[in-house]
Amino acid sequence: MVALLALAVLLAVGIAVLADAVATVVVFGAYGLSLALLWAALRAPDVALTEAAVGAGISTALFLAVLGRSPAEFAVSLSRPRFRVRPATALTAVGTALALGVTVPALPAFGDPSAPPFGRVVPFYLADAPTLGVENVVTAILVVYRGFDTFGEVVVVFTAGVAAAAVLREVSA
Repeated sequence: MVALLALAVLLAVGIAVLADAVATVVVFGAYGLSLALLWAALRAPDVALTEAAVGAGISTALFLAVLGRSPAEFAVSLSRPRFRVRPATALTAVGTALALGVTVPALPAFGDPSAPPFGRVVPFYLADAPTLGVENVVTAILVVYRGFDTFGEVVVVFTAGVAAAAVLREVSA
């Protein structure tokens, strides 16, 4: 998991420093795929599939379609000046990293059954899910308890698919 996180950070830095638009889009697609793999490693398959479809697939296809339709002068205007970091940005990044470095070790271990959220929520879901007529507890949580959130994810994926189909149809015409 640490290797996937390191890969995601490396790809994010690559996106920030690359000057070639096509290379940036390709690295962006790889970044989305690395995040999808990270979500899968964290046992969140619904988020992983959404990230793979939208972050790595559709977004990359849309960016490449837009670049394909852009005039040649656009590619020249993407050349960036020498990479420079503002002091306020560096201080914010260092402060955030220090805050995370202090707080993350205080979190319970991943999957620890004695973690505080598991003490109240898990017994409730395990006891209440069978009364809903849904055999699988995970399905009950996604459909009944997180129905609006799941519906929102479906709307996002559907909208991205429709937008991609519309743009790609225009590109092929």
